Amino acid sequence: MEVILKNDVENLGFTDDTVIVKNGYGRNYLIPQGHAVLATVSAKKVLAEKLKQRAYKEKKIVEEAQKQADKLTGIEMKLTAKTGEGDKLFGSITNADVAEALAKEGVEIEKKFISVAGGNIKRTGQYDASIRFHRDVVATLTFDVVAEAKK
Repeated sequence: MEVILKNDVENLGFTDDTVIVKNGYGRNYLIPQGHAVLATVSAKKVLAEKLKQRAYKEKKIVEEAQKQADKLTGIEMKLTAKTGEGDKLFGSITNADVAEALAKEGVEIEKKFISVAGGNIKRTGQYDASIRFHRDVVATLTFDVVAEAKK
């Protein structure tokens, strides 16, 4: 079944992408939830016109996203966490913690657009996170997880 996505759907595609999905997934989830519409001939024509009109606006949005991504180049982040024996953390560092630390540095980004390599971090050390500002603009941030000073 061919559908046109109305919203970004994780692990499937971005808004206005035409994708092929299994019939049940499209009919029972995507279309009723409002995430997609059936890709008929008329819907494809409307999409083509919409994409043509949006091309100019998209350039401006990509430039703005690139400016946001450029802010990351000078940032050196250290996230502190409580540790137990050795370098194990008591909890874990997630994409929400990285988003919160970035907000303190002046870069506002939603946690769903941050993916930490390996998922949750459970040990101290240096890690990478990929941050998606736009479908075409993805930046990589390197940060350190350090042990909190023991009292």
